[in-house]
Amino acid sequence: MTRINELLSHYPEDKKKSALLPVLHEVQDAHDNWLSIALMDKVAEILGILPIEVYEVATFYTMYNLKPIGKYMFEFCQTSCCCLRGTEDLMDYTCEKLGVGIGETTADGLFEVRGVECLGACGYAPMMQLGDFYKEHLTKEKIDQIIADCRDNKIILHDK
Repeated sequence: MTRINELLSHYPEDKKKSALLPVLHEVQDAHDNWLSIALMDKVAEILGILPIEVYEVATFYTMYNLKPIGKYMFEFCQTSCCCLRGTEDLMDYTCEKLGVGIGETTADGLFEVRGVECLGACGYAPMMQLGDFYKEHLTKEKIDQIIADCRDNKIILHDK
């Protein structure tokens, strides 16, 4: 609540709804990287808005997770540049390697693979986001190394 109150202090009292996105990020970060209905309802209460207003935002943006996810979320860019450079094949390869489908979490809870819209790194295609960081110019060999590094806890997810 300390961080949420600090965020709210940046907005006029009658415009607390403007803090919705950063508050959702804070709540998600503090709760295993996903937002339950109860958490979203609490955010609505804190901001003095209707729960549906929180749900609309949380379901629109892919950066909010509405179910528990793998510790390592491989978010592959699926827009033109990355697709032309083979991202779809790399997604299939990664899913096969991990034994999951897109949007599924591995049995050990470590990995999940998702396709997302443009991540704004077209010159480095194919690429994916892993935590706060981009993994660029991907190949099957790089995917293998990233998976191994994750399993060995060598991957830093957040720049905090």
